[in-house]
Amino acid sequence: MQTPLPSTTRAGAGPAFLCARRAVDAAKQRSARLAVRGAVPADASDAQAVLSALALVVDRRSEQAWEAIELVSGGRTQADAATVLGISRQAVGQRLAAGLWELEQDLRPTAARLLTRAAG
Repeated sequence: MQTPLPSTTRAGAGPAFLCARRAVDAAKQRSARLAVRGAVPADASDAQAVLSALALVVDRRSEQAWEAIELVSGGRTQADAATVLGISRQAVGQRLAAGLWELEQDLRPTAARLLTRAAG
């Protein structure tokens, strides 16, 4: 790491600054406005693909799916969430499924592992 830190990010140097700068430039060209660059290009590309899918999943969620996800991810059971929302437990399950919550739970740690690998 460069110390002291430069006064602007453009003045930064080193591998992390260069990768970040390349990622920002690449993200400007992508519809998801997301890009990953790293020391290991193949892993950075894989991380970018997983994160792009994750962003799409999250971006397309309905308000109803978000309500159920917030309650369940906050530690409530589906039955508790159903009571809070005034719907059946099955309806909570349907909202979680429609919001692809389980897929998100699988994608997050995968993305984290790929980002770690991409960093080298």
